[in-house]
This record gives sequence, structure tokens and C-alpha cells, in this order.
Amino acid sequence: MKIIKYTWLLSLFTMFALTNCSEDYLVRPPEDALTDADFYKTNEEVMAAIAPLYSRMWFDYNDKASYSIGDMRSGVIFDPWNDREFVEFNASGNNQSLIAAWNAFFTVVQQANLAIRNVNAYATDAVTDDIKKYAIAEARFMRACAYRNLVLAWGAVPIIEDNIAIMNSTDIRRNTPSSIWRFLTTEMRAIIDDLPEEPYATGRITKYSAEGMLARFYLSRAGVEADGGVRNQTYLDSAKYYAQHVIEYSGKSLLDDYRSLFLYPYDNNNESLFELQWVFSTTWGASNSVPAYLAYSSDIANGDGWGGNKSATWWLLNKYEGINPIGTTGDSIRGATIDTRLYNTFMLPGAHYPEITQDYTMEDGTQGQRECIYPNNTADLSFVCTKKYICGKNVDIAEGASSQHYPNNIYMLRLAEMYLIYAEAVLGNSNQSSDATALEYVNTIRRRAGLNNLSDNEGDRSYYTVEDLFNERTLEFAMESMLMYDLSNIFYYDKERALNILNNQDRGLFAVYPDAFPNPNSWTFVKTSWDSNRSINVTESNFYLPIPVADLSSMPSLSLDPVDYYAGE
Repeated sequence: MKIIKYTWLLSLFTMFALTNCSEDYLVRPPEDALTDADFYKTNEEVMAAIAPLYSRMWFDYNDKASYSIGDMRSGVIFDPWNDREFVEFNASGNNQSLIAAWNAFFTVVQQANLAIRNVNAYATDAVTDDIKKYAIAEARFMRACAYRNLVLAWGAVPIIEDNIAIMNSTDIRRNTPSSIWRFLTTEMRAIIDDLPEEPYATGRITKYSAEGMLARFYLSRAGVEADGGVRNQTYLDSAKYYAQHVIEYSGKSLLDDYRSLFLYPYDNNNESLFELQWVFSTTWGASNSVPAYLAYSSDIANGDGWGGNKSATWWLLNKYEGINPIGTTGDSIRGATIDTRLYNTFMLPGAHYPEITQDYTMEDGTQGQRECIYPNNTADLSFVCTKKYICGKNVDIAEGASSQHYPNNIYMLRLAEMYLIYAEAVLGNSNQSSDATALEYVNTIRRRAGLNNLSDNEGDRSYYTVEDLFNERTLEFAMESMLMYDLSNIFYYDKERALNILNNQDRGLFAVYPDAFPNPNSWTFVKTSWDSNRSINVTESNFYLPIPVADLSSMPSLSLDPVDYYAGE
């Protein structure tokens, strides 16, 4: 069972308490830091010291902030009554999910910095050089991943490599995005050879995890270093190189069926390059809490299931092939799709999920259980709620589950992204490409989702476009907290396009009517006539999240213009 298999993950949870926020949050050493010099005596102890960077340190981001920032801000999902600050791009520096994400990312940074310091200072001669290098490389990898999310969500942020050294600082400055991306690509390149080709233990990163992240980082840096909207070709070429290297040499492969990616137990499968590692445990922070907030009802959950009002947007549903406009008013769409990503990301009325047990009321009025059939709501508003990462009741999960405590992992990087990064790097600054390898990679992602190759009236297309890539990334990674970070990458080199994507989305209410229930063949979607709150207004001034008020109050220098981290070299 997983709870035994991942003893490396649980070994330190009892030593780590919840990290408390304080006014000097950015600079203070975390109260839950492991600094006992006697702990780093063996290879196993050193590797155990890094383990919480795979889970607990990310918990407050993973909990609710991940989908709020990545999916709700970007227009993948909306909620008509809750989390409106993320839906409408007016989150303040006092927003609790915003604060949770900021603090979680800097917790990862702090713990990574301390781990590096402690391994260097306290590891005994019994710890091998390879393990020292591996442990430090893991810490640097996690720190870089946290900074990647920070710079994409907040823009300029301060780079901190040693919290002890700056503990008494009162004048920390933010660093420019350009210098942050230079730091991130330099870091990730530096650790590749210190990581093994095979994981130290199931779920731990390898050199190919780092190469995959480096491909992602170079694609971002190409936009940051754009000149007049033209992305930097050197960094596009680097993104292409590393993506291809992972595809060809990692030994990873796409799972045959998109459904398998999220059919529990899917953890650490052969498509995965990096996951947050969760286990079922009564220890707060050891388990995955996301299903609690996204499952549509307690009928398929474990005393939680609070996601009944969180729905795919009208904008997103229009992207699935086979669901098309009807009439002339633009208020209705109808159809079905063979794209299995819809069925496995969101639930439509009448859809069956045999892996999930559902409570329901039988004809005689008594309560029974059956395989999940997503219910039909005949009112003038409905919600297409989340399926991805929903793994069901305790009875469905061999390792167990309880309210806000689930054992399934969260993807942070998987091989499918390498296919699409390669294709985007090849496309570069053009609107379309006929590169055969890149086109095949795009079509491979589509075929895995049950779709045909890209085509036109004359058959299979010999090219793919910017819009093709954007649509594939949007649908492939919906509800994986990805799209807002993708839009931030676009914003670097084409602000107008990024803002137009957001401002032209329909995020309003609608109703869903299946043609039959419970086994429909198609659905009709109709905009709710009385809902006029359908669009948002995003500008350059509110595109990035604001820094938490508490940190700005205690460190006013964060409001000053950012500086180049490498200035003076």
C-alpha cells in the first residue's frame, strides 16, 4: 500500500508543524525548519530531510489556491457566488487564497535554502558525495519550481538564496523578471548532472524531471527576452532541445488512454515527470485536500464535496470539438464530443463514472449506492463540475480517504507537455508550421484524446497553427492549474493577445439539457437569460496578483522598482 511504500515521504511529517505567517515572513527562517545537526548522519536521513519539499511545503498552495490562480483566473472554471476575486481579477493583498499561495511558495524557498545549508554544514562523512549532490539538487529544483510560479503569477519578486544571511534585512527588493528567468534556467541547468536517470525512490525526481522543467523555463524565457514581440530564438531552440531530449531518452511514454491519467491509482505512472506526493494520513498537510473543494457533492465524497457551484466556463466548453453553436443569437450550443478530455475533466448530466460510488435516493425513498451518474438539473442554470482528481468515497480507495484527506497525487509536469513545448518552440514566432515532427506530436496528443488528426476540407492538415497549440494546451491541462501560467507566458511578448483572450471569455451562467437521461447522446447548453455578469476587464494593471498586504507593510522596499539580480557582475 502507498502509505507503506512512501515511508520516505511520511518520515518527517511528525517533525513539521504548520508554518505560521508573520510580519517578516519573507526573511525569517521557518519555525518548522529541521536544523538538528545530529540528523544528517546517513544517506537515508539526508534524503528524508528533503522529503517534505515534495508535499507538505506545497500544501497551502495545493489546497485551494492552485485552482483559484491557475484555473479560475484563466477562465477554465468559474463560480458565480464564491471566489469572485479570482473570477473577476480583483483579488486584493488580503485575499486568503492569494496569501496562502505566496506563503507556500516562499515556504518552499525557505525550506529548500535551509536544506541546502544543512546538508553542506551537517552531513557526516558517512553520507556519500552522490547523495549530497542529489539532495541539494532536489532542493534547488523545488526552489526553482516555486519561483517559476511566483514570477508568472506576481511578476517581479525577490530572489532569496539564503534566509539566514538576510534574516535582519529591512530593504529586500524585488528582482526583474528577466533576471529571475536567468536565475531559473541557470539553476536548472546546473543540477541536471547531479540527478540520477532513475529515481532514488518512487516519486522522486530525476535528471529528466529537471530537463523537462528546463524546457518549460526556456520557453518562458524566450518570451521574457522578446524584442518587439519577437521571442528570443536561442531560448526557443533550447526549449526544443530539452523537450526532445526528454521525449527520446527519458524512457517515459504517454499513457494510451487519457482516462488512465486520472483513474486512481495513477500515481507516478510512466507519463509523469514530477508530482506532488500525497498519502492518506490523519496528519494535516500529508494528504491531498483538493477533491474536497472540487467534488460536486458529498454524494461522491467523504463528508466534504463542496464544489457544486464550480463549473467549466461557457468559453471553455466551446473549445471541445463537436459542441457547436445553434441558432443565430450566440446563446446556445449543442452536441457531443469524442474528445475524452471533456468526460475525464468535467461531468455532464447523465455521464457515468463506475470508479466512483454515489449515494442516491431509490424509488422507495430509501438511500442506496451505485456507480456515479452525474445528475440532471432542469432549472435555467446548471454546473459542469470537476471530474479530474476526484477519486470517490472511502470505499473506492484502497488506501482510504476521509474529509479533506485524499491519497492521490497532483501532477506538476508530465510528458504530454514536452510534446507541446517542442511544437511551440518549433513554431516560434510564426503563425503556423509544417514541421513534420512537431505536427506529429500535436496529432499524437489529439489521438490519445480520441480525436482525429488536425484536418481541413481536404483531409489531414500538413500544418498546425498558434491557435491549434493554444487549444490543445488548454484542453489537455484544464484543471491542472496551468492555463493562467500559460497566459502569463504569452503576456511577456504579446500583452494584447493575452488580454484579448481573457476579456473575450464568457464566464456567465448557463443551463445544460441532455437529450436523454441517464444515457444521453448529446447536450444542449443555453445561456441563462437573466445573468448579465458574463465578462471581465483585465488590464496590464491587474494582470498580476498583488503582494500580500502584510509583507508590503513589514517590507516597504517591496513596492520599489525591481532590480536586476545580477547587477554589478
